[in-house]
Amino acid sequence: MFIVSLPLVGRDQGWGFCPTTFLNPYRSKMSRPLASTLLLLATMLWGFAFIAQKTAMDAMGPLTFAGVRFLIGGLLILPLALHELRRKGVKLTGTHWFFIMAMSMVFFLGSLLQQVGLQTTSVTNGGFLTGLYVFFVPLFGFLLFRHRPHPITFVGVPLALVGIYFLNGGGLEGFTIGDWIIIGSAIFWGLHVLLLGHVARMTGLPIFVSSVSFLFAGIAASAIALPTEAPTLAAVSAGWIEIAYAAVLSTAVGFTLQAIGQQHVPAANAAIILSAESLFAALGAAVILGDRLPPVGYAGAALIFVAILLVEAIPPLWARRRVHIPRTVN
Repeated sequence: MFIVSLPLVGRDQGWGFCPTTFLNPYRSKMSRPLASTLLLLATMLWGFAFIAQKTAMDAMGPLTFAGVRFLIGGLLILPLALHELRRKGVKLTGTHWFFIMAMSMVFFLGSLLQQVGLQTTSVTNGGFLTGLYVFFVPLFGFLLFRHRPHPITFVGVPLALVGIYFLNGGGLEGFTIGDWIIIGSAIFWGLHVLLLGHVARMTGLPIFVSSVSFLFAGIAASAIALPTEAPTLAAVSAGWIEIAYAAVLSTAVGFTLQAIGQQHVPAANAAIILSAESLFAALGAAVILGDRLPPVGYAGAALIFVAILLVEAIPPLWARRRVHIPRTVN
C-alpha cells in the first residue's frame, strides 16, 4: 500500500483525514459525484504505485528508491505545508515534535519494510497484505489509547487470515520472506494511522506533519542507502519514470486529491472508495506485469477485501443507526 497511504501516505482513522479548506477554495461548488471520482482516482494512483515500487528495484536498491521518492514528494507539498503553518500560526512545543517524530519514524519503517518486501513478493500480494494494517489499528488503539475495538473486528480478522491462506494458493509454505516482511510493514502502518490522527488533532497541521514525515523518511532512507547500496546517478536515472510516478502522482497528486475529495464525501463512503487501492494494485499487476493468482487466490483476495470493507464501513454505519433509533417514552 502506498498507502502515503497516502496509500501509502496522509491517512487517519477510517480515512478521516480532512485538510484545510485552502486546498479547495471552491469547496461549496463541488458536486458529490465529482468528489467521489477524485477519491477513486487517488486510490488508482496509490494502487498502481506498487508497480512502480516493484519495477524500480530492477535499477536501484529499495532504500535508494524510497529516499529519492520521499524527498521529492515531501518537497512538492512543502509549500502547502509552510502555508498551512503560517496561516494557522501554531506554536509547536517539544511534546508536539516528540509525537511528530514518532509518527515519522513508524512511517519510515512501514514504507521501508514494504519496499524491501516487494523485492521477493508479487505486486498483487503486496497490495492486499499491506491492507491488513486496518486490523492492527483497533489493537493498537486499545493498547495505546484504551479505545475498545468494534465487535466487527472479531469477524474481520479471521476472515482476513483465511483470505491470506487462500491468496497463497491454500497454504502458507509458499509464502516468501517478502510476504512476511510486508505483513510486518502493515504493523507499522497501523501505528502510523493512530499516530497521524493523534498528531493531526493535536497540532491542527495535517499537511505540515505529513510533509515532515515524507522528508524524514527520505533523509533517513538516503542516509542508510549511501553506505549500504552505494547509489549512483545512473541507477536513479534508469528508474526515473518509476520515481516520478511514485513521488509526483502517488504522493503529491494522490494526497491532494484525497484531501479535496474527502471534504465532500462522508467518511464511511470514502473508506469504501479508498479501500479499492488493493484492487487497483492487483489490476495493474495483471495488466502491466502479467501477474496471475491461482484460482483459489481470487477467493482469498475477495475475502481480504470484504474484511477490509467490514472493518472500515460497519462501525460508522452502526453508530449512525444507533443515533437515529427513536426512543420511546414510558
